[in-house]
Amino acid sequence: MANYWVLKRNCSLTPRQSGAVYALLCAASFSIALVFLLQGIWIVLAFALVEMLAVGLALLHYARHALDVERIALFDSCLVVERIDAGRRQEIRLDPLRLRVHAPVPRAQKLIRLESRDVSVEVGSYVSEPIRVQVAQEIHRALRSHPARLHP
Repeated sequence: MANYWVLKRNCSLTPRQSGAVYALLCAASFSIALVFLLQGIWIVLAFALVEMLAVGLALLHYARHALDVERIALFDSCLVVERIDAGRRQEIRLDPLRLRVHAPVPRAQKLIRLESRDVSVEVGSYVSEPIRVQVAQEIHRALRSHPARLHP
């Protein structure tokens, strides 16, 4: 039996959709710039290049982080926190018998802190504060009813 939580960004576009939007923006911007270039006004093309470079960099950053996620799974033997940030995967295992859950505190601590022995991890950076509070409460409740705590 495992409890499972997924905390992810609320993104409107997937990375593939971001690429399609960028291609459409480039096509529109460079079409307009080409009309002006044919009339001898080359500066519009220069501005279109700078504009599309800036938009491209912004969309690239967005696309790299659109699939960021934190997964928390409570198993009988451990609590696993898996974090994927810009394609980099990190996995942290915590002992559920020694686990302490620190819920977010307004103006002091913004994220959920999970501590077990000498390992500490903060989660919840991709979701809003009310969801963080709810997840912290759910993890705390799941730990209280954890099989290893009920049957030592």
